[in-house]
Amino acid sequence: MKSDPKSTIEAGRAILGIEFGSTRIKAVLIDEENKPIAQGSHTWENQLVDGLWTYSLDAVWGGLQDCYADLQADVKKQYGTEIETLAAIGVSAMMHGYMAFDKQQNILVPFRTWRNTNTGPAAARLSELFVYNIPLRWSISHLYQAILNGEAHVPSIDFLTTLAGYVHWQLTGERVLGIGDASGMLPIDPETKDYSAPMVEKFEQLIAPGYGWKLRDILPRVLMAGEDAGRLTAEGARKLDPTGRLKAGIPLCPPEGDAGTGMVATNAVKQRTGNVSAGTSSFSMIVLEKELSRPYEAIDIVTTPDGSPVAMVHCNNCTSDLNAWVNLFKEYQELMGLPVDMNDIYGKLYNHALEGDADCGGLMAYNYFSGEPVTGLAEGRPLFVRSATDKFSLANLMRANLYASVAVLKIGNDILFNDEKIRVDRITGHGGLFKTKGVGQRILAAAINSPISVMETAGEGGAWGIALLGSYLVNNAQGLSLPDFLDAQVFAGDAGVEMAPVPEDLAGFNAYIETYKACLPVEASAVSCKK
Repeated sequence: MKSDPKSTIEAGRAILGIEFGSTRIKAVLIDEENKPIAQGSHTWENQLVDGLWTYSLDAVWGGLQDCYADLQADVKKQYGTEIETLAAIGVSAMMHGYMAFDKQQNILVPFRTWRNTNTGPAAARLSELFVYNIPLRWSISHLYQAILNGEAHVPSIDFLTTLAGYVHWQLTGERVLGIGDASGMLPIDPETKDYSAPMVEKFEQLIAPGYGWKLRDILPRVLMAGEDAGRLTAEGARKLDPTGRLKAGIPLCPPEGDAGTGMVATNAVKQRTGNVSAGTSSFSMIVLEKELSRPYEAIDIVTTPDGSPVAMVHCNNCTSDLNAWVNLFKEYQELMGLPVDMNDIYGKLYNHALEGDADCGGLMAYNYFSGEPVTGLAEGRPLFVRSATDKFSLANLMRANLYASVAVLKIGNDILFNDEKIRVDRITGHGGLFKTKGVGQRILAAAINSPISVMETAGEGGAWGIALLGSYLVNNAQGLSLPDFLDAQVFAGDAGVEMAPVPEDLAGFNAYIETYKACLPVEASAVSCKK
């Protein structure tokens, strides 16, 4: 007999997923059928400190505790009870970046996030050395750039990890990382499911005579989905829940990056499937059947949480500038004394965009709040460009900004589909861009010339995805593979609502992107003009 959520929580059978996103920390509690039953959140912002994007450790722990308290409040409000123990916990966070600690567990420099693009020389040298595309945001790029810069902290490094790996370490004492997140630190060997031994050796030779540490010794141990990643310690329980109500001893699944949890949340871990996450940043993940013919600067090779190779196109910018334009119309409504409902504003503006010209009437937008490595820009300047003869209308304005949100994603995916002839059976979209039903989905279908599915559950996002990996750890008595577990226990045949590209949109987006690429020097010129 199915138990109710209150009984599930009180019996300690619920599973908690926590994800540190760019603008929000979110917690989702799921039941034994993998359905969300409660949630909590905390809003936070990165800070630009000494020219680098960071979040302080105080913000990490204060945010996590506030998020967990918000979850507890939701449980209390809905079910009149409180969480004391759980079946499992999973921690996920934005991937990559640089968190370096000494032997006393002191952070040596402020956390350097994925958003930083100061690692160009290191990434270029490592890409050449490894004959493998090493992105700017990967941890190994940050480490080597610190070495190139002669930074004083480097000899003191005892542990190097990602945000998810750090939080998991503090909760459990275990210096481990899920293979998907680990693949954003250093490339993974598809055979050994571990860091590439030849690349580790090449790096050691590159930095000889060395710094008193070996690369493998300072990196987290790599774990596959479903493997034991430790248990919540008494100290970790207090860090998560300072009230002391949460008990120690809860098992944790391997910590993962937001790319991996997005794949899980959209049932896109099987080969020939893919997903697109579109929020503050955007990325597409296509699970490969075979290796690419050669390295591409625009495409990163990472892995699913169970170790399959994935072609990832990561874009630093997505909806931030689009949101800024929508907020402009919110201000107008407030100025006119009209009631403001943000869902209504987004819905009306997004749907009105579909009435615009398929090529946006010639209008052009660049949504670069920060640098965009795929298009070769180390810094960003949001920019809107038009000529006097373009069709300047509200519909075209909004359509141009919607196109801009996925334009860089299109440039990367055109390589996969047009040059590498990659084939997929299903691509699923998730994230804020798809909240207004049918609009972001239609725009993305035109951008990458592929049918796009959106699931009702996709809105649950990465916190739900890492909760599902927690469920895979403790509720997989049949020993199923991760794809089979998701198919049988979570999605049960739900492939979502699919939308194919509209031919007119496809032609219009292709025209837009050619102008977009031709006008990139305008954006580069704007970047070069310092304020």
